[in-house]
Amino acid sequence: MNRFILSSFLAMGILFAASAQMMKANPYDKLPKAAQFSLTSSDAKTGQPLAAAQYSGMFGVPGGKDQSPQLSWSKVPAGTKSFVVTMYDPDAPIVSGFWHWAVVDIPGSTTALPTGAGSPDGALLPTGAWQLPNDARLPQYLGAAPPKGSGYHRYYIVVTALDVETLGIPKDATPAFLSFNMLGHTLGRAMIAPWGEQE
Repeated sequence: MNRFILSSFLAMGILFAASAQMMKANPYDKLPKAAQFSLTSSDAKTGQPLAAAQYSGMFGVPGGKDQSPQLSWSKVPAGTKSFVVTMYDPDAPIVSGFWHWAVVDIPGSTTALPTGAGSPDGALLPTGAWQLPNDARLPQYLGAAPPKGSGYHRYYIVVTALDVETLGIPKDATPAFLSFNMLGHTLGRAMIAPWGEQE
């Protein structure tokens, strides 16, 4: 009975910690308001743990495959000419957070990216779309790799609708520079925010 009570308290503690982490401020609330549209994924859900495939094998996470999640979006704002897809960890133990993925110049007619579209060769991306180097300076999807003991990390996977076909930024630009250049061109934003942890 005591073992059952202890297990229950541990489970409640884990759930409480996860809930507290998810209640932290959304970093996108700092940006100018934009229309919302629908974003879904068969691989990732807001408030749910990331699957092993979306973690980083490259960074030594057991079972990690650095495989970008499937994404589908709809009901985008009128006038959308292109999209940007990013994944950002605001809970990385550094001041700036960590950008895991950035895809730009996705044609405005696009409504989905398949699982694995963030591979190094970008073979599954729509024509014209390309990947910026992430914060590891790799032009691909880099899976989650939260340092052990650093708690729950939120991973904001965001699709941004823009009013231009291209932002015209350099191929070696940073995701932070990309974000700055999206200001003034953003029509809408959709996001999901799964979480990850390494104990």
